[in-house]
Amino acid sequence: MASPFTIEEIYPDDGDDPPRLPRRQAGSSPQDLAVTLLADYTLRNRARIPSAALVALLAEAGVSTAGARAAISRLARRGVLEGSREGRRSSYRISRAAAANLSSGGSWILAATTEVRAWDGCWTLVAFSLPQDHSTQRRALRGQLRWLGYAPLYDGLWISPYELSAQGRAKLARFTLGAVTVFRGRQAALDAIGQRAPIDAWDIEAIRRHYEEFLRRWTPLVPMLRSGAVDGAAAVRARTEVMDTFRRFPTLDPRLPLELLPAGWLRQPARELFEAVYDGLAEPAARHVRSVVARFDGTQPGIQAHTTADLLAGVFGADPAPDPGGASAAVESCTT
Repeated sequence: MASPFTIEEIYPDDGDDPPRLPRRQAGSSPQDLAVTLLADYTLRNRARIPSAALVALLAEAGVSTAGARAAISRLARRGVLEGSREGRRSSYRISRAAAANLSSGGSWILAATTEVRAWDGCWTLVAFSLPQDHSTQRRALRGQLRWLGYAPLYDGLWISPYELSAQGRAKLARFTLGAVTVFRGRQAALDAIGQRAPIDAWDIEAIRRHYEEFLRRWTPLVPMLRSGAVDGAAAVRARTEVMDTFRRFPTLDPRLPLELLPAGWLRQPARELFEAVYDGLAEPAARHVRSVVARFDGTQPGIQAHTTADLLAGVFGADPAPDPGGASAAVESCTT
């Protein structure tokens, strides 16, 4: 299984439709950091932030002035940010399309690590065959399948324990015209030695290690939050990092049925720890962002941190959370 920390897109690129959110890299790129900062503190009302303030905030995360300005410019060209100018001062805000995407994506991340879904014992399989010279299309299809919660059982056969939703079918149809087959059924018991179980499409041990590392990294911070010891730029950096790490778990562990997983699976403890850290840092981080913006714009309009409950409800607008793997589809029994 490919590491979820190198998946090109956490939010999928919708082809020719803007906005194109930055590609996922190992670690946080300046574009990633800029999007996270703006989303975490301005998403609710798309507040504008002076470009100089955004550069200053990125500098606190280790981004050079040149790197910050280049990232802002690229995000504007992608349609993620909208710029405006008043005299010699420029400012930026998240575009409406990007805000809707980020809000629904944030809602899905929380739902995917919170909700318990019933499983009927069936598997959905997506088989595809693409010519060797269609490498770009193949990569796009595989990326979309991972976003939908699938993993490769074999090279051209991807699998999920849940129904493929209508939204998911529509997304796959954009990548494969007449080159994909979807079917659902139960695993047949065979006497052959070495039969590969469907759950083996995921590296369960690697997933467990990612959860354990997340818990080791962030558990010591909780008592410090309760004592008010984390403030200022440190609060913003930690809140950005914990979001950047946690938002990858729904792709890593797409609500795999607990009955197929080892006892004591760490999905829920990781979810609870993320909530404690992200929510616990909300006010001190927002206070620091407001103080930085105040150096360049005394009004500080609309800078507000949202909580995990806000994300789950949908921070921007009233759009429902996306349903990558068919979360809202009724569980139906399949024939044996």
